[in-house]
Formats: sequence, structure tokens, C-alpha cells
Amino acid sequence: MSKLHQSGDFLFKQIYDYVVHRIERKEWKKDEKLPSVRQLAIELNVNRLTVLKAYQLLKKEGIVYVKDKSGYYVLGDIQEHEKASIHKPILSLPQQQNRLSAIHQEKVIYNFSQALIDPNLLPNHFLSDYVKKVFDLYPKVLSTYSTVQGDEELRQLLTDYFVGQYKTYVEADQLLIISGSQQGIQLVAQTFIKPRDYVLIERPSYSAAIDCFRAHGAKLIPIDITPEGYHLQQVEQFMKQYKPRIFYLNPTFHNPTGYTVPPWQRKKLVELAETYRCLLVEDDAYHDIYFDEEPPPPLYTYDSGNTVLYIRSFCKYISPGLRIATMICPVALLQALLTTKSLADNGSPLLNQKIFMHYFSSLRLQQHIEKIRIALQIRKEIMEEELANTGWSWISPKGGLNLWVQLPSYLNTEHLYSQCLKESISFVPGSNCDPTYQSTSSIRLSYSYMNERQIEEGMKRFVHLATK
Repeated sequence: MSKLHQSGDFLFKQIYDYVVHRIERKEWKKDEKLPSVRQLAIELNVNRLTVLKAYQLLKKEGIVYVKDKSGYYVLGDIQEHEKASIHKPILSLPQQQNRLSAIHQEKVIYNFSQALIDPNLLPNHFLSDYVKKVFDLYPKVLSTYSTVQGDEELRQLLTDYFVGQYKTYVEADQLLIISGSQQGIQLVAQTFIKPRDYVLIERPSYSAAIDCFRAHGAKLIPIDITPEGYHLQQVEQFMKQYKPRIFYLNPTFHNPTGYTVPPWQRKKLVELAETYRCLLVEDDAYHDIYFDEEPPPPLYTYDSGNTVLYIRSFCKYISPGLRIATMICPVALLQALLTTKSLADNGSPLLNQKIFMHYFSSLRLQQHIEKIRIALQIRKEIMEEELANTGWSWISPKGGLNLWVQLPSYLNTEHLYSQCLKESISFVPGSNCDPTYQSTSSIRLSYSYMNERQIEEGMKRFVHLATK
């Protein structure tokens, strides 16, 4: 191992894995002296402090020991060291995390952490009709793969939709069908981000996106988002200073805050991105979930210089199980994304695409979306009523699935979360949504997954726990 990938704070973990690997292969045996800190630093072309940090972790975990003024030695056979673990992995596992997924895995009665729509609100009976229709129209649909880019019929349908909706020119060849917006974020990170690349990201932001970019070694630069949008001077300063590869943003019914960036800022952001050669990655998962009036057009509609990559998900309100989303890609970037997509799954399932296509183009869907909007607005208002006498603050969103609630500063939201789990209540602590992982007194409460009675009961219990 002559060279390590320079990935910031995780460099010492690569050295740790390197040493463990050589001990596992018995290249370094029990009581054998390891290379000195200086020797290994020269061999791997890293700082001596980095090697020292790795050696200290190995000592802490009982893999090596120290002889005074002599150096580090292998404590024993590493298989013996780990034999207490019945399910010991054959390889050293990389450090990864998805904090939001960990929260979602908690089984609770009152689930205010899931930004999903209550399955009882979704058009399940309608969808079953379209499943039958698809098998009649495409009897061999289960006997073949989709193309990597996605079904041509579906891409043309969505192209016509975008052109009709926003009156901007898009071609079907610019669209890439993906398995949910989360896959879109992963494809972007895997295709365009190298360790130590700078990425601008909103603060707060979508927790899983933060973890995804960090997993690829990105250095995250927070951009504050407020009810009025961004501080564009801050955006320009950071674009000029850090020369970021991308700016990941969620400007429409923002997750977690619910804020919506005004049209004039959208136009200006595109201009800044063109000037400073920064790719804007627009994540738009809630565009159709509005309560009073439609939100502004997406950023990509202001783009004339191929600086916006637009991720549009339809999972939330049609069928999360189908996992259908699309990316509108600058032509120059499409082939690289196609290669990454082909390595990930070789194309999203064709059956899902065909079912989605026929339901998306139906009058039934448009009628059902309106019913979903009304139901979600009612649930949001019920949650706000239950919080009305707490003295807590929030900006009532005009769409989306979440409330971003500011609790008193003396409340430790991580501790509150632990207490709530004991009472079968979940929410998302604000620190999960902070790119710097700083503690915050804000929390995300999703009003979309529980029914009206569950919201009333769960919020009463939650308020009692938080205020007692």
C-alpha cells in the first residue's frame, strides 16, 4: 500500500485498516514489532501524527501494545482478539452512517420522523387497476430489462409534462429515470465528488444527503437558509472562496424547514453558478404538495448554461413502493451518470416504470392529488393546534410534509429524543440536519404519516414530555 486516498479526518482509519489487514494475513505476527511511526509515515506518504493516531486506536482496541522506548508490537492473533464475535466479517468494514435511516428503524406508535404520506391516503385501489392494465399491454414486461437511461415512453411522457408545466425546452434524451431521489443524490456524489472536494449545502439540510456526501469524502460548506431564502452575498463569497464542485439545494418546501426560495433568488443563483462554474443540484421531492398556491418554477427553468441538475421525485404522493424519480441532466454530464447508474443497478425496474407511466397520465391522479393536499393541510393544522400553547416557534409551511420547530434553548433535543423513544414517539433532532453535526434546539416533526387522531394523541404526549 504505497498511497492512501486523501479523505480528510478518515485518513487515519485507512492506516488502521491497513495494519489490521496485514495482521489478519499474518504478515505481522504476535509480539512482532510494527514499523515505527516515522517509517510508516514515510512509506505511506502521510503525516506522522496521522500514523500515531491510527496506532493509538489499535492500542485502545487491544490489537497492539507498547513497549517503553521501543515501539508498537502485535498483541496477538487478530482472529483470537475478535473470536467473541460470532459474526465476524471477513473484511474490515468502512465507516459509514445514515443517521436518518437509524431513526426510521425505530418501531414506535407515534411516528413523527417519517416524511412519508400515510399509506391510507394513497390511491392503492386505483394503482391495482393500472397494474392489471400494464400486464395486458406489455405481457413480456417481466421478461426484459429497462434501458439504463429509463423507458423511452416514460421519458417522453415526462418531457411533455415538464414542457407543458414550465414552458421550457427539454428533450427526452436529457432525462434519466432513477429509483427515487435518494438514488439521484448517491449517483451525483459517486460521479462528481472526490475526497476533499468542496460541496455547498444548506443549513439545515436533508440528513441523508449530508451523510451521503460525507461518505464520499466531501468537505461540506454550510449555506444558511431562512424564510426569505439565502444570503446571496454569502453564496457568492463561498463560491469564490472555495470553488465548490456542487451546491446541493432543496429550494421548494425545503426539507426540513418547509421554506421556499423566491423566484428572483432562483434566477440569481443560476447566474452565480454560471459565473463560478458550480453545478447546482436541485432536489425537488415536494413540488406538487402545496396547500394554497403553486410554488415557483424549479431552478432548472432559469438555466441556459447547463449549470443545473434537476432531481424530481414522484414517490411521495403516487407510490413510494414504485420508487420512480427522474433527473434532468446537462447533456455534457449525462454519459458519466449513465455509467454510474449502470454499475448501480443497470436500470430501474421496467414494470415499475410502466405502472407509473400509465397512472401518472390519468385524470384519476390529478383528482387524487387534490384530495391528498387537503388531507395533509388538515393534519398540519392539527399538529400546529397541539403546539399552539407551548411558546415554541415555527414558520407554518405552505407545502411539504414537515414542521421545523424551535424548542427552548435549554432543551437537549438528543436527550429528549431518547426519552420520547421510551414512550414510543419519534422525531428528527435538528443536529441530524446540520452539516456540521452541531447540537441545535430545533427539531423536525412530520405531520404526513400519522392520521388525525394519532397526531392529536402523540403531540399531547410529546408536549408533556418536553415541558415537564
